[in-house]
Amino acid sequence: MRPRRDVFAAGYIDETVKIYAKLRQHEEAQPGGANPELTWARDVLREYFDATLDVPDTAVARSVFEKTESGKIKRAPELIPYRRTLKSPPTVSFDDFLALCRRRRSVRWFEDRQVPRELLDNAVMAAAEAPSACNRQPFVFRFFDDPKLIERAARIPMGTAGFEHNFPVFGVIVGELSNYTDERDRKLIYIDGSLAAMSFCLAAEAQGLSTCLINWPDMAERERKMAKFLGLRPDQRVVMCLAVGFPDPEGLVPRSTKKTLDLLRSFNEKAQ
Repeated sequence: MRPRRDVFAAGYIDETVKIYAKLRQHEEAQPGGANPELTWARDVLREYFDATLDVPDTAVARSVFEKTESGKIKRAPELIPYRRTLKSPPTVSFDDFLALCRRRRSVRWFEDRQVPRELLDNAVMAAAEAPSACNRQPFVFRFFDDPKLIERAARIPMGTAGFEHNFPVFGVIVGELSNYTDERDRKLIYIDGSLAAMSFCLAAEAQGLSTCLINWPDMAERERKMAKFLGLRPDQRVVMCLAVGFPDPEGLVPRSTKKTLDLLRSFNEKAQ
């Protein structure tokens, strides 16, 4: 925030640090390397205490943090807020990006050709760069490329009759409500999951793949079926489904006439 105050976040820094300390204890008890999210949290907290004056609330939190980090290997902060490099223009022109957006269409007919998982992973990496509330990324991509599993999964969401038999890959974007504690945030899995889905689709298109986003019906029966198929926890919800594959050059796509710019935006228009 600018201008930065000498004391900020005093109302919740104590709780934040206590949770961080518990997570660090849990991490130390687990095999494997450091959790990158905890590395980020450590660097941000260290920067916070370097920038904040001590008052009773922050002093207690500082003591807990320093005790948690005592004896740990110290590294220069790497994952704190930073200034973007803006001297060079983007490597993709607007015309090229618009052409990619217009090339992307909902494709329902695919070649009988296996999709390399590396291409799916690339698209998910792009999806991970989509904006997310507090960077919580409350979603996972569940893919199926086994024809028998695709056949079972693709029939659950409805709206796929007549073309689900030719899906090379069927995906389900699953939102995780465990990322949030407040009722006000219960819809963020759908917003963040949808933002990630769009980045995924564009990244797939850039690699020669095509996609078809499949609406998820808000129906208890379908929720139960998909939850059973995927083995979902009570805190997990389906955001949407999608088909992925190499497009059949002979397959037709609907001609989607888009709304004009004047219908899609306004400036300074007052409410009636």
